[in-house]
Amino acid sequence: MKKLEKTIGKLIDRQGVSFVASVDADGYPNMKAMLRPRKREGLKIFWFSTNTSSKRVAQYRGNPKACIYFFSKRLFLYRGVMLRGTIEILEDAAAKEMIWRCGDTMYYPGGVKDPDYCALKFTAHDGRYYSNFKSADFGV
Repeated sequence: MKKLEKTIGKLIDRQGVSFVASVDADGYPNMKAMLRPRKREGLKIFWFSTNTSSKRVAQYRGNPKACIYFFSKRLFLYRGVMLRGTIEILEDAAAKEMIWRCGDTMYYPGGVKDPDYCALKFTAHDGRYYSNFKSADFGV
């Protein structure tokens, strides 16, 4: 598992875009492209930033189940990893300050204390990795 974790970690760290899914009130998945995670703790914890007023935050408040996906394409080789888990919406100062980046005032004019800025903490439970025309499920 350590080798697979390292391989998947490298794939994730090289991507500039993440795909994050939520579940709406009717039980349908909703996928969204977001910037890469602000912070990653192995394959277990991923931190994102978003607007507190967003549709996704409302969906996570109703149902914390979530999925994140990363992929890489080189010539004819596709690799991808899907992680399933839950998302917590964190509005405390410590979480928000931990993932705050220079330039974020473009999205959150009130700075780190902007009430429309929050942290999303994704905790993975399991995943599926695809490479070389094969898929493998794994626990996290």
